[in-house]
Amino acid sequence: MPNRVPSYFHLHLISDSTGETLTTVARAAAAQYANVSPIEHIYPLVRTRKQLELALAEIEQSPGIVLYTLLDKDLREFLVERCKALGLPFLSILGPVLQLFQSYLGHGESKPRVGAQHMLNAEYFKRIDALNYTMLHDDGQHTDDLEYADVVLVGVSRTSKTPTSIYLANRGVKTANVPLVPGVPLPPQLEKLKQPLVVGLFATPERIVQIRQNRLLGLKAHRDDDQYVDKHAVAEELSFSRKLCARHNWPLIDVSRRSIEETAAAVLRLLSERRRQPVQ
Repeated sequence: MPNRVPSYFHLHLISDSTGETLTTVARAAAAQYANVSPIEHIYPLVRTRKQLELALAEIEQSPGIVLYTLLDKDLREFLVERCKALGLPFLSILGPVLQLFQSYLGHGESKPRVGAQHMLNAEYFKRIDALNYTMLHDDGQHTDDLEYADVVLVGVSRTSKTPTSIYLANRGVKTANVPLVPGVPLPPQLEKLKQPLVVGLFATPERIVQIRQNRLLGLKAHRDDDQYVDKHAVAEELSFSRKLCARHNWPLIDVSRRSIEETAAAVLRLLSERRRQPVQ
């Protein structure tokens, strides 16, 4: 009789920093197994033997895969020794990457720093500045200084403009978004922009209607104006949106089946291509 594949497994994530890197990698790997769900046990800021022992006590109670990012050699060796004794699979997420860097750059250039990617450097403050700008320029607010944006997203309601803007801001990209609403004039500054990359987001009418209907149900709201969820009206909105972008040669991204991360990645690619172009 074949062994049954479990419907879940324990996933232990041990980090000496915030654990963001580790969690992202682990979830990307776990997502490849649609029929098996991980039960995450996250242990951030593990920097002493006592903290590691507390994590190991929980690992022993709920055995599973152990992934870690620990720069301290003694802690790494202690964790590896205990995992071997418990017969559990384990892997250092940064280990193979650091080994590759060292083989190319040499050991002398490496100076282990816990949480180095979260240091308050210029890149950090750039992200904070981008977040401040993005929050102030959400949903068509403060359009008088759109020229200072890196990216301006335009699209009809429910094309994921706000979450995509926030994701981009977390990458240090100043992002504004402007909704395209039937009967509402466009901000006069929008069609005159020179510096920012303007990107149109659109989806199929069926997808937009589905999202809008779900939103109304979630809000327990009722609208007498059924144009908001009328497929033909939505198709006209999208047609206007696409024609506007075509008239100004603004690139379009179909978000019908894209996650926020995938949409943001497409925008970043367009921005990178734009910045590589010679200045006119």
